[in-house]
Amino acid sequence: MKVIRTISEMRSWSKEIKNNGYILGFVPTMGFLHEGHLSLIREAKKHADKVVVSIYVNPTQFGPGEDFEKYPRDFARDEKLCLKEGVDAVFYPDDQQMYGPLHKTYVITEDLSKVLCGRSRPGHFRGVTTIVAKLFNIVQPDFAVFGQKDAQQAIIIKRMVEDLNFPVEIVVAPIIREADGLAMSSRNKYLSPQQRKEATVLYRSLKLAEHEFKRGNFDLEAIKAKMRHLIETESTGQIDYIEAVDAETLGKPVPGKRSVLLALAVFFHPARLIDNIILK
Repeated sequence: MKVIRTISEMRSWSKEIKNNGYILGFVPTMGFLHEGHLSLIREAKKHADKVVVSIYVNPTQFGPGEDFEKYPRDFARDEKLCLKEGVDAVFYPDDQQMYGPLHKTYVITEDLSKVLCGRSRPGHFRGVTTIVAKLFNIVQPDFAVFGQKDAQQAIIIKRMVEDLNFPVEIVVAPIIREADGLAMSSRNKYLSPQQRKEATVLYRSLKLAEHEFKRGNFDLEAIKAKMRHLIETESTGQIDYIEAVDAETLGKPVPGKRSVLLALAVFFHPARLIDNIILK
């Protein structure tokens, strides 16, 4: 496995791979890898001859007062996990490589970045789309794998790729959960033992909504109220949002006719946890 730290070397490596006729898969991450990330790598390996994983904690997607400085980092551990999974190259740049002192250009997906997490974290998705666009231009993959846990991010990236004509296929892999249902996340590390126990209520609330939907209850406001009650009575978590949107456009949902993305974000300070489910 090759560890690549510069843009020029990454481009040269990718060019050689592509010139030899190999299909190149890509998994962008911020490191501190867990089983969720590893599932994305395994998905990429199903379809690609060579797989690149990027590890870069992107400063432009963190807002003031967020956890950029505290975000967990352990490259030595990440490197071992990538090697074990058969990754061909790890792209591990620093800020000087990714954002020069004169950097002024950003990518924005307008309305899609103003709802759900975008409303709570203004500027977050501007940072996400910018870094992903830069990584696509550097790595030049045939396809890239993202996780369903970050459902809004996946939808936004798909829109960016379509609108800006990136020759990259986007693959969205399922959410990987702990045995008790909690969605895997690098930020789970922040949870105290009591918070960790309480956080299982997020998935239980989503399963409650799924049950209601399957039995024909399409009253999304009533469903959200039940979810809110469950979370507030069975945990100390502070709800940021519980929202239902169209699963493809993030627009107004049409339950019974189109799939609905039911998404939530809840604070278990200092962690902000997100989760979602697709109601079909």
